[in-house]
Amino acid sequence: MIDKLRALIQHPRFETAIIVLIVINAITLGLETSPTVMAQMGGLLLTIDNIVLTIFVAEILARIAVKRGAFFRDPWSLFDLFVVAIALVPASDSLSVLRALRILRVLRLVTAVPALRRVVGGLISALPGMGSIGLLLGLIFYVFAVIVTKLYGQALPDHFGSIGASAYTLFQAMTFDDWSGGIVKPLAEKGFPFGWFIIITFMVLTTFMALNLFIGVVVTALDAETDDGQPKLTHPAGAEAQLNARLDTIVAELALVRGELARLQRPPETGGA
Repeated sequence: MIDKLRALIQHPRFETAIIVLIVINAITLGLETSPTVMAQMGGLLLTIDNIVLTIFVAEILARIAVKRGAFFRDPWSLFDLFVVAIALVPASDSLSVLRALRILRVLRLVTAVPALRRVVGGLISALPGMGSIGLLLGLIFYVFAVIVTKLYGQALPDHFGSIGASAYTLFQAMTFDDWSGGIVKPLAEKGFPFGWFIIITFMVLTTFMALNLFIGVVVTALDAETDDGQPKLTHPAGAEAQLNARLDTIVAELALVRGELARLQRPPETGGA
């Protein structure tokens, strides 16, 4: 029985069917947000949602039966269990947010599609480096927030009246949200014609330098998820199959070399007079 379950859940068609069900479930959950659609076909959508949820629960139980303890040591499996278990919790009035969290089931595409798993794995491995860059960005924000608060706090209290207000204004500048008309021009009108210099310096340090460091860290982490440009194998069975294929190729090449050597060592035939 366990062998049949293992063959079923590892079959490519079964994995494709799960991906299709996840997409269908995402569409139905989106349609449930429309009062018009719910008034016309709400019963059908809820039935489809319950059927898909039942299949997901059966799949999780099958994977637990096959993998047993290994299932709970796999972070991706625990993630699948979490997003499916949320839908099983009764959503009372005090826990109505759980109804909205049903959409988390769509995130199962991350575990179902190997390419998405590699991308998410790269992002997770990049978190330590991103944390260091985030700390650097926070220091830059704090230094410039203190500077502009002391320089322009009295003239523009709405923009720079406190460190919090200054940090928000600097964040607006970092995102290029009306930084010229909404920040620099008011400074010039208040008698600070060179206020643009500090704002643009901050934008260069944050937007053009610190944020690009984030991109560099993420790209490096994604490169580490591949080996010589090829995706890393995520299953021991795949690694074993690849090793066996290479061994078969080597054995075939050795057989050809042995045959060629035997032909060369064969004494030449001499024709009769």
